[in-house]
This record gives sequence, C-alpha cells and structure tokens, in this order.
Amino acid sequence: MSVANRPVHRPLSPHLQVYKWQLTSVLSILHRATGIALAVGALYLTVWVMFAAATPATYAMFQSFNTSILGRIFLGGWLFCGFYHLCNGIRHLFWDAGYGFELKDAYRSGWTVVAVSLIATAASWIVGLRLV
Repeated sequence: MSVANRPVHRPLSPHLQVYKWQLTSVLSILHRATGIALAVGALYLTVWVMFAAATPATYAMFQSFNTSILGRIFLGGWLFCGFYHLCNGIRHLFWDAGYGFELKDAYRSGWTVVAVSLIATAASWIVGLRLV
C-alpha cells in the first residue's frame, strides 16, 4: 500500500480535544443539556400527577422521595435548568435581534445568565421553603 492510499487517523473537526474550552461553547452545551433535563423533568412531573391522582398512599410514597435529600437535589437541579434555559433563551432572542455579538458582550451576557440563574434558583428555593 502506498503512502497516498494509507488511511489518515485524524480527529474530525470540531474536536473537543483540539479546541480550548470557552465560556460561549460551555454555555451552548449547557443550554442543550438543560433542555434535555427539562424534558426529563416534565416526565417526572407527569408521574407526580399520576401518583397524586391515584391514591393518598401512592402520593405519600412519591412525596417521601421528593422530600428526601436526593429528591431535593433533583428538584433543585430541575429548577436551575428551568431558570438557566429561560435566561439563555432571552439572551438568544437578543442575538436574533442582532445585539450582543461583540466578544466582551457575549462574555458579559453569558456570566449574567449564569448569575441570574443561580440567584433566581436560590431565591425561589428560599421562598418555597418559607411557604411550606
């Protein structure tokens, strides 16, 4: 086999081992991941409603998971996913309108999305605990 006919074993572009991680790419990946998590959470919510409609015993069993530490982590993560996806979706609407494409603006809006998502998650969690 000649050198010209040998298969080349190069990574396909874009390849995560070749490129340096940047905030914009991480936020894009996180936006897609939170969208998937919201879909899984919607299924979880559907099961929750089904258990609530069944019997008080089944609902109590489901609620015992929700009030466990694992259930609270799941629900808190789902809450963060909702706020992050909402805030980043608003950021994308500004991009669709032609605003925020400068690198400094993209980084500023990206960090703002992360901060607002964390603050909104914490604030709604605290308010929710006070209501219970």
